[in-house]
Amino acid sequence: MLMRLAERPRCCRLLLTPLFAALLLLATDGALAATARDPAVEAATGAKQVKPPHLGSEPTIDADLGDAVWQQAAIVNEFHQMNPVEYGEPSQRTEVRVFYTDNALLVSARMYETDPALIRANVMRQGQGLQNDDTFNLMLDPYFDRRSGYLFEINANGVRVEGIYQNVSGMDRNWTGIWQAKSRIDAEGWTTEIRIPFQTLSFDPANAQWGINFRRTIRRNNEEIGWISRNRLINPSIAGDAVGLTGLQQGLGLDVVPYVVARQERVFTPTGAVDNNSMEPQLDVFYKLTPQLNAALTLNTDFSAADVDDRVVNLTRFSLFFPERRDFFIRDTDIFQFGRIGSGTVFGQEGNEAIPNAAQQNGRPFFSRNIGLSANGRPVDLNVGAKLSGRVGEWNVGSLLVHQDEDVATGVAAKSVFVGRAALNVGRESQLGVIATNGDARSNRDNSLIGADFRYRNSRLPGGRVVESEVWYQQSDSALQSGDDAAWGFGISAPNSNGLRGGYTFKHIDGNFNPALGFVNQRDIDDHALDVGYRKFLQPGGKIRSVYAGFDAYRNQSSVTGAVISETLLLRANANNNTNDVVNIGLSQRREVLTGPFVIYRQSDGRRRVVIPAGDYRFSQGTIGLSTGGQRTWSGRVNLTQGEYYDGDNLQTSYNLTWQPRPGYSLSAGYSENDIDLPQGDFLVRQWSFTSLINFTPDLTWTNRLQYDNVSEGFGINSRLHWVPQAGREAYLVLNWGLVDLDKDNSFSSTNKDLTIKYNYTFRF
Repeated sequence: MLMRLAERPRCCRLLLTPLFAALLLLATDGALAATARDPAVEAATGAKQVKPPHLGSEPTIDADLGDAVWQQAAIVNEFHQMNPVEYGEPSQRTEVRVFYTDNALLVSARMYETDPALIRANVMRQGQGLQNDDTFNLMLDPYFDRRSGYLFEINANGVRVEGIYQNVSGMDRNWTGIWQAKSRIDAEGWTTEIRIPFQTLSFDPANAQWGINFRRTIRRNNEEIGWISRNRLINPSIAGDAVGLTGLQQGLGLDVVPYVVARQERVFTPTGAVDNNSMEPQLDVFYKLTPQLNAALTLNTDFSAADVDDRVVNLTRFSLFFPERRDFFIRDTDIFQFGRIGSGTVFGQEGNEAIPNAAQQNGRPFFSRNIGLSANGRPVDLNVGAKLSGRVGEWNVGSLLVHQDEDVATGVAAKSVFVGRAALNVGRESQLGVIATNGDARSNRDNSLIGADFRYRNSRLPGGRVVESEVWYQQSDSALQSGDDAAWGFGISAPNSNGLRGGYTFKHIDGNFNPALGFVNQRDIDDHALDVGYRKFLQPGGKIRSVYAGFDAYRNQSSVTGAVISETLLLRANANNNTNDVVNIGLSQRREVLTGPFVIYRQSDGRRRVVIPAGDYRFSQGTIGLSTGGQRTWSGRVNLTQGEYYDGDNLQTSYNLTWQPRPGYSLSAGYSENDIDLPQGDFLVRQWSFTSLINFTPDLTWTNRLQYDNVSEGFGINSRLHWVPQAGREAYLVLNWGLVDLDKDNSFSSTNKDLTIKYNYTFRF
């Protein structure tokens, strides 16, 4: 592979592009930072410090702040509003206390509330999103590099949610870590106690200074309160300093996680049912080679307890993208993030809604769903997998080696696949990295890839403004393919949450570019995306919190001929109030150029299909939507899109209604309908879903999800009983049942049914 690159001067020049860009941007980094003299900005760049004392005892984690040890902790109480008025006076008082022992960081918080009855605490399921509840957040940057970190979040019911920053402006909420926390509501508001074991974190023990920040959300009025903020945000680049952290211990740094998995599966065929019953052990081992470098080993891996994908009917010409949901691959996923491809919209900020989600992901060099899942989505056994990830000096490094069993159904032999990633921290907030992959988990052909990327960020501009940029290049090497096998791109953005924001990205994919362990849904294309917008926060006390107006554009064209494949121009605006009710409107102009017939609709029985002939189609649509704050007992969302569609008409409607009669219980129903009227034929696409959630306690949850669409005539049932007696120990009882009505007589027949029991226990040394 390296010899091929050496023989191609053009490729070599392109591979050096990230380095040249790095030198240019880094040369201006200090100059740009030096121009920032905004007092608010300077106050938010680490001027605030807290020195947690090193104590010899720990309190019982029960949310009772009366333990005497808390009186010796450092106190943080200089909080300000982040929303609706940044640096305004909070409506409620908050007090945080911090100290540490040899083995853990301890944090308590008292959230004062004049009327405790107004505290929103509906969520009781561990790990469930808390976007509609009152919360307290703790952000840690243990490397103190202003680029990486962890977020720990808790509500007044003691529900824990965590995440790991993939980069400064993006987070993976699927990361899970072992930590302890409890909360309680009392006459003064609510309290929480948090214990973060040092064994859960990666850090440099020689560095006595960490980044740290705190945030509180009051949901009834959508008020956000922070210790340090900028541009109404907190992240690793916007934090204070925790100083004097010495003598931190991680024990042996060893987690041993045995699993027991019992499964009963039945597959229904025209000739009868086939049963497959099994009971297998599984083992995960996690070991810190150093406090900064993690090694992981998984044996006989089973993913039966992973969440099911959302049912989607694809009305586009290109394949869809589904996210990773399996814990083994999600751990340390930030290490493998490349060139900000697919990073999507930043929290609290507007992105480019003209870009299809799959187009955002197109060109990813590594997409872990290609491992352990066949091309038709069926699980393939992983015999053994090993991962090495963490930090060595200024380098972030990650490698993954997996041996996958043979897939008899598709004829793919057993094989090993490899991914390696390294990124060097340069400048204040930037990174220069490389990536390599080898192997093809879905075919018997050889495949490899190398790539380089540079990610630049400067958050020290006047007025609290931020600028980000990236440039990347990849080269694949596939059996039976040669030449035209590269991909490259660049982008620049100002992802500001207030005032003017915008960005531009470009992506080029060659016709033979084939990252077998990545994601590609289009080749021989050039993608252009541009967005410009402005958000205005209005004066507090009014009915409207903020308004936004923007222009988004996306153009997908052939890199060979320059001809347009698809194009979207979108004008949109939205407004939200203090209780998180949002109204949005949009007007879009689309263009689709078909070089051949496009089968847009096909009945599941194959007896009818609708084909749009080749041609250049331009059509306009208008959208209006309304959503209400999820903290309410009844909440919902309504969207209506109407207008032209190719050479016909289209009416899209979608509804979602959620009922939360009391904390821990919710029922949600969703329905969407696409009524398409074309000269070639009319058809109606319907999808509906129903989800029930019952929390017997914050540690025991029963969820049921039903999904149906009238195109596949498929009906799916997923029922999960999830027990988490404490962090690091959990059990699942999962039922999956698929049915189909191929003859459309409202009589469903089973296609598959499986029942799985899974239990794991983490032994920590």
